[in-house]
Amino acid sequence: MLRYLTAGESHGQALMVIVEGLPSNLPVTAADLAAELARRRLGFGRGPRQKFEQDEFELIGGIRHGRTLGSPVAVLIKNTEWFRSDVWHEEMSPHPGATKKPLTQPRPGHADLAGMQKYDFVDARDVLERASARETSARVVAGALAKLLLKQIGVEIVSHVVSMGSAAVTSAARPTPADQQAIDDSPVRCFDKGAEAKMIAEIEAAAKDGDSLGGVVEVLAYGMPVGLGSHVHWDRKIDGMLAQAIMSIQAVKGVEIGDGFAGAARRGSEAHDAISWDERSGAYRRESSKAGGTEGGMTTGELLVVRAAMKPLSTLNRPTLKTVDVVSKEETVSFKERTDVTAVPAMGVVAETMVALVLAAEAQRKFGGDSVAEFVRNARSFAESLRK
Repeated sequence: MLRYLTAGESHGQALMVIVEGLPSNLPVTAADLAAELARRRLGFGRGPRQKFEQDEFELIGGIRHGRTLGSPVAVLIKNTEWFRSDVWHEEMSPHPGATKKPLTQPRPGHADLAGMQKYDFVDARDVLERASARETSARVVAGALAKLLLKQIGVEIVSHVVSMGSAAVTSAARPTPADQQAIDDSPVRCFDKGAEAKMIAEIEAAAKDGDSLGGVVEVLAYGMPVGLGSHVHWDRKIDGMLAQAIMSIQAVKGVEIGDGFAGAARRGSEAHDAISWDERSGAYRRESSKAGGTEGGMTTGELLVVRAAMKPLSTLNRPTLKTVDVVSKEETVSFKERTDVTAVPAMGVVAETMVALVLAAEAQRKFGGDSVAEFVRNARSFAESLRK
């Protein structure tokens, strides 16, 4: 079964990701991974690091001559900042020593204080370096591999920003995978041009005030097979796995599938997707997507719809949040670590990653196969068995 592990710190020498469980003979190129990493750096309102961080990486193992071997895939992602300054060589050295500038003023809204208490640290950098969203670059590499596997069975994933601050899309139109480039070309990765201008204005206003901005992204998975997940066990329900994966993204505080919270305000007669039989395709169809492509903890084969809500970033360019120095216990204002005004557009790419990793793992659990050919053959065989 597909699983992955990341390691490394934001200002350390590198990040590492190991992905286990990919079948053999999956075509993979460095360009595939580089393209996804570049998408993660997109978005109006990002900080200066995105301008120089190139996410240079090395394929360490598991890939030979452009195809997977069935063994774990290991990818090393270099942190450009490590090579730009000797400061980080000393500050993040793995060798015995101590920092000259401990950070003793935890930032509200971050992992700082709880992490310091849990792991018995006095320096917040021992926490924030790993808690940083820089870690998601390693996840995006894993997600890129998951997307390549899913594409073999016709599943494609796209995301778009649906709200930022008080600006929100007004069009009900949803993008398809064919629209991905147009979305990525948008400064805020928004499919609605009218809302795009309002979102940019919101970001500019927040930047002027030294503040930050949150928002909501929608992730759509097309070409879904029936039956990923299970109704049998609580921890196999696809909704639960997707929710956990999305909520694991830094600064995400809410998730919904399909109409989610809006559906809770309706009566039952208006809240569910009617079922019909499509004679032409020989398949059952849902006449709407209120449930977001899942029922009873399983995928229905319809469009999968997942939304993620990201809070405004906790580090502000004009620090105003009150905190306490953990050494002196004196009241102060939280320190400023370099930050973005918003990371919502980039979060959409990370959310795609997390959805892809869940779906790829469940597709492998469902269809099995040690090689891509066997995986695809099994998926096709199951799909054909439903057309009766």
